[in-house]
Amino acid sequence: MRAIATRRARIELTMHRPTYAEPILSWYAQNARDLPWRRPDASPWAVLVSEIMLQQTPVSRVLPAYEAWLTRWPTPAALAAEPPGEAVRAWGRLGYPRRALNLHASARAIVERHDGQVPSAYDDLRALPGVGAYTAAAVASFAYRQRHAVLDTNVRRVLARMVTGVEYPPKTQTAAEVRLAESLLPPDAETAATWGVAVMELGALVCTARTPRCADCPVTASCAWRLAGKPAYDGPARKGQTYAGTDRQCRGRLLAVLRHASGPVERAALDDAWDDVRQRERALSSLIEDGLIDPLDDGRFALPR
Repeated sequence: MRAIATRRARIELTMHRPTYAEPILSWYAQNARDLPWRRPDASPWAVLVSEIMLQQTPVSRVLPAYEAWLTRWPTPAALAAEPPGEAVRAWGRLGYPRRALNLHASARAIVERHDGQVPSAYDDLRALPGVGAYTAAAVASFAYRQRHAVLDTNVRRVLARMVTGVEYPPKTQTAAEVRLAESLLPPDAETAATWGVAVMELGALVCTARTPRCADCPVTASCAWRLAGKPAYDGPARKGQTYAGTDRQCRGRLLAVLRHASGPVERAALDDAWDDVRQRERALSSLIEDGLIDPLDDGRFALPR
């Protein structure tokens, strides 16, 4: 019976799709967080830095790193002038440190290809190292106020519940999700850019993954998932990420030794950072392969130069 109710709600909303933009934009105007990369004086470079840092990392952890980064490297040229190891060092504990190398490589590409200015065209942004479809759309939209569908985890979850009537979106983004997001974009580019960040904020603050606050949602009356009785997710198991004891934690420990050192370190310093020899060697090899650690001819190890 629940499955029938869910299908009925989807059909009714498809035939008589409500207007979502006005209530969500009004909600955003009253509830948006004051984040530095959203301010009118935020440069396109600042927006790009924020988007790379925010990938799989919460705002609370990004804020101090973002502020320090922009203070030290306010332009792509400032970062490009330094060795990539300094970007890795400044990345600190944000996780997934290849993002630091990608951001450094993007800075150099921006200097070499675009005279030091972050490009505004989606295709030019997409061509930067480490910049995927989401990040290119986000920078084009938020920095240059263009009309693009911006689909991060929060947006995908909001659209899945609000329109499709399911608790969670597919694990991997689908073409149908992109078409849905594009169909909901307001026609005006400026409004569409605000819509993108407004839906994202709704997912971050109200339509959260585990404890959605439906009573506070501006579109609760037309939410397909709520109207269907909030059917429980019945897709593939959603596994929570673990960290303690993983290769990721080991990699982080090894990289921390180099970040905190003033120069190259002896192997003994890395050996002291993690007891499991096989896991440590595996993690070290992966860090070298990823270009995050340079093995020197004298047997020491350093951040990339």
